[in-house]
Amino acid sequence: MSQRHPVLTMTAISKIFPGVRALDGVDLRLFPGEVHALMGENGAGKSTLIKVLTGVYSTDAGTITLDGQQVSFAGPMQATAAGVSTVYQEVNLLPNLSVAENIFIGREPRRLGAVNWREMRRRAKELLARIDLHIDVTELLGSYSLAVQQMVAIARAVDVNARVLILDEPTSSLDADEVAQLMRIMRQLRDDGIAIVFVTHFLDQVYGIADRITVLRNGRLVGEYPTAELPQIALVEKMIGKELDALERLDSETDRDRAAVTQGEPLVAADGLGRSGSVAPFSLTIHAGEVVGLAGLLGSGRTEVARLFFGADRADQGRLAVDGAPAAIRNPVAAIDRGVAFCSENRRTEGLVGELSVRENIILAMQAARGWLRPVPRRKQDELVERYIKALSIRPANPDMPVRNLSGGNQQKVLLARWLITEPRLLILDEPTRGIDIGAKTEIQRLVAQLSDGGMAVLFISAELEEVLRLSHKVVVMRDRRLVAQLDNDDTLDADRVMQAIASGAAQEGLEKV
Repeated sequence: MSQRHPVLTMTAISKIFPGVRALDGVDLRLFPGEVHALMGENGAGKSTLIKVLTGVYSTDAGTITLDGQQVSFAGPMQATAAGVSTVYQEVNLLPNLSVAENIFIGREPRRLGAVNWREMRRRAKELLARIDLHIDVTELLGSYSLAVQQMVAIARAVDVNARVLILDEPTSSLDADEVAQLMRIMRQLRDDGIAIVFVTHFLDQVYGIADRITVLRNGRLVGEYPTAELPQIALVEKMIGKELDALERLDSETDRDRAAVTQGEPLVAADGLGRSGSVAPFSLTIHAGEVVGLAGLLGSGRTEVARLFFGADRADQGRLAVDGAPAAIRNPVAAIDRGVAFCSENRRTEGLVGELSVRENIILAMQAARGWLRPVPRRKQDELVERYIKALSIRPANPDMPVRNLSGGNQQKVLLARWLITEPRLLILDEPTRGIDIGAKTEIQRLVAQLSDGGMAVLFISAELEEVLRLSHKVVVMRDRRLVAQLDNDDTLDADRVMQAIASGAAQEGLEKV
């Protein structure tokens, strides 16, 4: 472990929001040429600490030093100019501008006072080539997938002459190959002497690249540890504050016997449903109480299937039936009327309204279903919101706090509460555990199992095959925007067999091929 002096230190940092102490005397040391993992549950204070460092929030107490000099940044631009660059968990770029414009926004190359567009495009291509991303830099960023947008955000941060690079959940939208690519970039930057802060909930990634780990819990520092001296189980215990074998217990608690839930008529049945240019025609049934897992690589068509069921995209092929009767779900309002709810993978732009309070976000779907001329009485709002804040352990339990001030995991719970309050019959969850800690992940998985046991149908999309297998009665495999296999989740099904189906585009022996 390096014995050099830290390039950056944060000492006794505190930050207070109305009704909650988000940080309480936290220390952090960053050394040049190291990857430093910042770990903790959602709500532990990781994102708040990063925002204090980069000037998004002011400190209520404590000091920050860079190269031994005390600093206090007025905002992210000032921090970037000083060599502290950040890529946040949610992509903070402009989808209505081109890829090249996003990379160089605020620092465009100029010639004779005007933007030098040719030079900008050339440099953007070179920069993306460094991370093996070969796309048209003149296209709008919004025309590319979330994964590509995340890589562009990382490329922008890499281009800045950073001495400290903060990566806040950079791999949450990336597939395995893209993660490996990012890890190569991180090692290269580390070897160049950059101090890298790595925030992630993927423990394997932490132990694959981090030199040092700092753990936060409930806004306080638990400790700083050399990675080699902190076993994974000890890390989890320090994050949670107790011994945790919750996922193992959940495995034993959940009974995924499909035969028990597929008796009688399906709740929802798609017959040759599809949309030109989006997803090929597919047939799929979902019964009450059944969890159907959608597996496949990024871009395989999982989200497109979900959007057809919810009416966010309109099918131009095939038929959809609910309770055996034809159902024309042409928009989300029609879906809600039929008892269908959809938690989008992109909770910031398609789910939550950051400026509204927790209460206002939770009540939003119910109010939309009633119509805006029939407002939900405030007393009923308070009663329902209090019930779901308690049921889902949303922290802090302050219904009037702006939802943007909550951690990622608690924001996800708010989004779940919004739809559960409408008492849906089919709940569509698109990456509900992406970018959240193991504690919140366990809570959400247990909730899905409980909802299924209570008779709710669930369409569950996740890039993590283990949780798909843990929760699903049936696993549907997508590849190249086609449904290629439907696999009963019996005792013989495991992650390897699902991955083989994804890779080959066909089911394995003894399983149903589509």
